Amino acid sequence: MQGRLSAWLAKHKLAHRALGFDYQGTETLQIKSEDWASIAVALYVYGFNYLRSQCAYDVAPGGSLASVYHLTRIKDNADQPEEVCIKVFIPREDPRIPSVLRIWKGANFQERESYDMLGILYESHPCLKRILMPESWIGWPLRKDYIAPDFYEIQDSH
Repeated sequence: MQGRLSAWLAKHKLAHRALGFDYQGTETLQIKSEDWASIAVALYVYGFNYLRSQCAYDVAPGGSLASVYHLTRIKDNADQPEEVCIKVFIPREDPRIPSVLRIWKGANFQERESYDMLGILYESHPCLKRILMPESWIGWPLRKDYIAPDFYEIQDSH
């Protein structure tokens, strides 16, 4: 099922795959990692001027990882802004995706959290380092194949 945005992307020959609509009627699109930078710029030009959220998840143990972007098109006097959900699937062996920080400034901490928890490398991100876990932490805690250490070093809180 193709939505309005999918038709617009197809008209401009931008590679994507329509995944249908979610329970709220938000159009969901799949974009390849190598196409994400150019399509992100096209979406901004189309009018998606607000990154509502970015998150990531592990699709299956040993499988791919997904970076998910929820974009909103905010216009003056819009009581029903247009929204879209973008999913970019990447291999867990070399999880790289272009950062969209230069397009949507709100991606800064959100991409850092996805890096910290799942190990997704957001290329050209100016400060891609851990945000929740200590810098010395080994591994990616939200991956389904993550093995928790037997003990955690207890820090002196005084």
